[in-house]
Amino acid sequence: MAAGGHVRGLLRVPPGWRCRPRRARSAAACPPAGQVRQAFLRFFQEQHKHRLVPSAPVRPRGDPGLLFVNAGMNQFKPIFLGTAHPRSELAQYRRVVNSQKCVRAGGKHNDLDDVGRDVYHHTFFEMLGNWSFGDYFKEEACGMAWELLTQIYEIPKDHLYITYFGGDASLGLSPDEESRDIWLSLGVPPSRVLPFPLRENFWEMGETGPCGPCTEIHYDHVGGGRHAAALVNQDSPDVVEIWNLVFMQYSREADGSLRPLPQHHVDTGMGLERLVTVLQNKRSNYDTDLFTPILDAIHKGCGGPGYQCLVGEADVGSVNMAYRVVADHVRTLSVCIADGVYPGMSGAELVLRRILRRAVRFCSEVLHAPPGFLASLVPAVVEVLGDAYPELRKNTDQIMNVIHDNEAAFLSSLLRGRRIIDRTLQQMGPSKLFPGEVAWSLYGNLGFPLDLIGLMIEEKGIQMDWAALDQLAQENAKRKAQTQQAEQLEGSGVRLDVHSLAQLQRDGVPATDDSPKYAYTLGQDGRYAFSPCQATVLMLYKDQSLQKEVGAGQRCGVLLDRTSFYAEQGGQAHDRGYLVRLGQQDVLFPVESVQLSGGYVIHEVTAPETLQAGDRVQLFVDEVQRLACMVNHTATHLLSFALRHVLGDQTEQRGSHVTADQLRFDFSMQAPVTTQQLQEVESVIQEVVDQNEIVYMAEAPLALAGGIQGLRTMDEVYPDPVRVVSVGVPVESVLTPNSQAAMQTSVELCCGTHLLQTGAVQDLTITSEHQLVKGISRIIAVTGEQAKQAREVGQSLAKEVDSLSAWVKQGSSSLPEVQSLSKEVGRLTEEVGSTAIPQWQRRELQAILKALQRAANTAIRKLEISQAAEKAQGLLERHSKQPVIIDTIPADSLSILMKVVNQLCDKSPGASVLLLSPQASGEVLCACQVSKSALPTFSAADWALAVCTHMGGNAGGSGIVAKGTGNTKDLQGALTAALEFARTRL
Repeated sequence: MAAGGHVRGLLRVPPGWRCRPRRARSAAACPPAGQVRQAFLRFFQEQHKHRLVPSAPVRPRGDPGLLFVNAGMNQFKPIFLGTAHPRSELAQYRRVVNSQKCVRAGGKHNDLDDVGRDVYHHTFFEMLGNWSFGDYFKEEACGMAWELLTQIYEIPKDHLYITYFGGDASLGLSPDEESRDIWLSLGVPPSRVLPFPLRENFWEMGETGPCGPCTEIHYDHVGGGRHAAALVNQDSPDVVEIWNLVFMQYSREADGSLRPLPQHHVDTGMGLERLVTVLQNKRSNYDTDLFTPILDAIHKGCGGPGYQCLVGEADVGSVNMAYRVVADHVRTLSVCIADGVYPGMSGAELVLRRILRRAVRFCSEVLHAPPGFLASLVPAVVEVLGDAYPELRKNTDQIMNVIHDNEAAFLSSLLRGRRIIDRTLQQMGPSKLFPGEVAWSLYGNLGFPLDLIGLMIEEKGIQMDWAALDQLAQENAKRKAQTQQAEQLEGSGVRLDVHSLAQLQRDGVPATDDSPKYAYTLGQDGRYAFSPCQATVLMLYKDQSLQKEVGAGQRCGVLLDRTSFYAEQGGQAHDRGYLVRLGQQDVLFPVESVQLSGGYVIHEVTAPETLQAGDRVQLFVDEVQRLACMVNHTATHLLSFALRHVLGDQTEQRGSHVTADQLRFDFSMQAPVTTQQLQEVESVIQEVVDQNEIVYMAEAPLALAGGIQGLRTMDEVYPDPVRVVSVGVPVESVLTPNSQAAMQTSVELCCGTHLLQTGAVQDLTITSEHQLVKGISRIIAVTGEQAKQAREVGQSLAKEVDSLSAWVKQGSSSLPEVQSLSKEVGRLTEEVGSTAIPQWQRRELQAILKALQRAANTAIRKLEISQAAEKAQGLLERHSKQPVIIDTIPADSLSILMKVVNQLCDKSPGASVLLLSPQASGEVLCACQVSKSALPTFSAADWALAVCTHMGGNAGGSGIVAKGTGNTKDLQGALTAALEFARTRL
């Protein structure tokens, strides 16, 4: 214990929490989680010379198959895979320690559905880990782990069990007796060192790649001298794994075989939550101080019964489950938002949206929390995690705002969804299957996760009709595919035919009043408020005819007297949302597309119930999607202005398309847009955004609007009066005769929906610019957080390119090293070309990489020529003045081998040369050159083909030079065949 006491002094661990045996430790003596984390890091950093590396953000970079960082090793994958740049900081790592933020929700590793049901599953957790990259291996790793657990944390040894890999005869793998013997040498009794098969104790990164046996340390919560070996790896809550030590010593090949790795690595992972549970003498992670401040905040905010750690049937009303769900999910939300992952509609963002909505539901319906409650828990999360992860403190306000906005949106949907579910249950009668079409409507229109719907009806003893749900999903996927195809041909959505339009006009049906689409305001808090809209159904359109009524399940177009929905026009995507009948708020009519025909706005819906002309409805626009379109549409106007400002007045818009995700802008130009001009365009836009200019909008007579100086117009028919959109200058000012105001800002005729001030754009990044045809270019741009992320990724890639440049400047006389550089340049070139980054930066990096590739290729050629000269000189001395030279030499490539042949022929005029070079893989390279004097009877192509065919390969070339490959162990036989062929031709 003397050594252990020395380490504790070094780590400044307070003596008050040195672990006594479990039964002797008081609650007051239990170490806080922060000290547990810090003791781990300091132990490896100070006592065992590990490098402390910060946690990577939970948004993975360069790993499209991963939604979130879900293990400590994610950021070190390039080291394990051998792809880390040799001059990069990553490649210098030998011993590393850290505490990594991890999220397991969605994808392969998904704990979301289990969270709350038990006391140990989490979507967010911290992984304590130490790594060795080609440094120490099994003996040191096991020794450090045992020292930390038993001497620093003072966990009683009789509570610990060890597992190791027991071998696999089918793979030819012997038991990992080395690990077993190490544990025995550390004093672990043989009865506590247990072998387990591949499934439990062999770790693999994926279907291919680094892998190896692992040894796990398990903790028995009961202890007391009992023997619990039979409970290890049996999913017992009493005996749990706390630390996994992975020894990467093999590589799984594509054919399934295992090959030893050139370097052995150690990758260990220990969940902080489980470790703290052990050290604080608890049986549940939620009873530790990683969660209790959050649980206390929940209780304080909700009132009612406090958290009692109940599960299953004992948890009446699922109150304790709700506590666990909310505490876990608000941690996950806080960490993800701080790292730039926001609730959204796809990928990781969609998973986070699902997590948020699951938490909100438990807050509202189980805990009966007031609105805005979930966001109020963020300070408690920051209190627990803020010291370890400073980004939480830095972004606390932003985290709360994002959660609050999403919570408010979902609470409204949640109330409506609950009414729909209750009404459906009342109408089901004796059936125990919840209708799949109702669940699908909730999922598609209110954003209810399907598993959440299942959970809500499960409480009522009802099951989901999954067969019907699957059928609807398949039909939806098929319809989407058909819609995409239709969009390519004619555009999407229901459009009134000419006969129906004429009938409407004959019947005196007025055009749709769509002015409510502009009815929104900007509050002092920077949030947009969209005014409610009610309307009357005037007519229904189905099967190319106007109808007064459609039945349930029928797809139709709905014509209203007024609408707040934006119909697809002017390059802006149509709104989404739903309609409800007044007085029947629990039946949704989802609006799938909105089209404008002859002044009539048609809302395409699939009616869940009978819909009739004369019905009164309320309209609900998807505000998130609308606001995103507003941001991108205003940004499109700023882009148009900036392009004219930078490139000149001859620049004219040729088309645009605005969606919630991005904006596309086509324009004419006199010359290709330069990198500097792209930067200038972004700078002009950013200046207007930073000034938070007011966006003025007003209708004006078309003749008057057409006289605006500097007006940007498109070749299309405008309505009269026409809507004028002016940034920073009131419309009446730009309409004044001879006014020059519009020359210095963005002024356009536009029917689209726009921001009221430019600041909400935040940022704009041009991620693509290329010519469609000569004289016409297309720009793709993103705004807001997407733009910020593109810039961050661009900076990261720029650092990698700088590192490569430094390597090139240093130079190298090693051909393999220069070849490795060339390969890395190629990889980085591909990544720069395919990743969303600022286009100006892409061009700069591509120019640098192109120069680096030329430099690398030149260096390779010089080194190959140098090597070839040396090899040729040696062969010349061996085969002086011989008419035919046949031999073997070592060569790394066909290129080098061919150069040796060329130089040998140059230095020995009249000679014909054939050289073979056996490779480590078993392949044999072949290169030859025939003297011109021997033509045409002696052909190099025939010579190489004959020899390579003898070796089971192939060759090609001309009469003078040729090359090929084969595969043979009888190298002498191949040389003999070459000589015999030459003799028959000379």
